[in-house]
Amino acid sequence: MTALRTLLCVVSATSALAFPLDALSQVAAPGTSSFSFANGWQTTGRSSLGLNIGASRTGGGCGTTALICDIPERTARLYANTMIGNHWGVEVGYLDMGRIAAAGGETRAQGLNLSLVGKAPVWQSLGVFGKVGTTYGRTETSIVAPGAAYGSDQGFGLSYGAGVSFAFTPRLSATLEWESTDFRFAGGTRDPVRSTSLGLRYRY
Repeated sequence: MTALRTLLCVVSATSALAFPLDALSQVAAPGTSSFSFANGWQTTGRSSLGLNIGASRTGGGCGTTALICDIPERTARLYANTMIGNHWGVEVGYLDMGRIAAAGGETRAQGLNLSLVGKAPVWQSLGVFGKVGTTYGRTETSIVAPGAAYGSDQGFGLSYGAGVSFAFTPRLSATLEWESTDFRFAGGTRDPVRSTSLGLRYRY
C-alpha cells in the first residue's frame, strides 16, 4: 500500500514536469518518427476505450467476516477517456467490484464514475497517470452474520487512483492501475473499496 501511495505522489510530481518534457519532445531532429507518449498523444486520437480486470478488497472494517475479507474478489471496469489537452483529460466508466465482504455481510458493489485524469510521459512508450473524481455507487448487502445490516444503499463517493501505461503501438497500450472508491453500505456506513487491475486501452 505504501508503494501505491508513493506512486500517486510520483504521478503528481511528474505531471508538474509534463510541460518541459513535452517541449523537449518537439526538438527532435527532422525526419525522426520514434514513438513516445509525448509524441503519441499528439499524433493519434485524443479519445480512448479501455477494459480493466483485477481484484478488489474492502478498506473498512470487516467485523465477523474478517476471514472473507482475506479473499480478493474479481473486479471489472469499462471506460471511455477524452483528452482535453496534451496531459489532462476526462474519463467516464462503469465499474463492477464483484461481491465483497463489508458491513458484516456479502455485498455486490457497482457504479458509474467520472474523473479528471492527468498523464505524463516517463520514457519512450512508458507513461504514468493519476485520476481523481466521484463515483455514484449502488450496493446490495445480504446478511451472513447475526445482527448485521443488510439491504441496498446508494450515493456519491470519492474515487482516486494511479497507474502506469505501456504502449505497444501508437493506438494500443497496456495498463497497471490501483484505485480506491468510496461506497455506501447498508446500515449507513461508508467504506473504500480498493482494487488493483490490468487492462488494455485502445486510442482512436
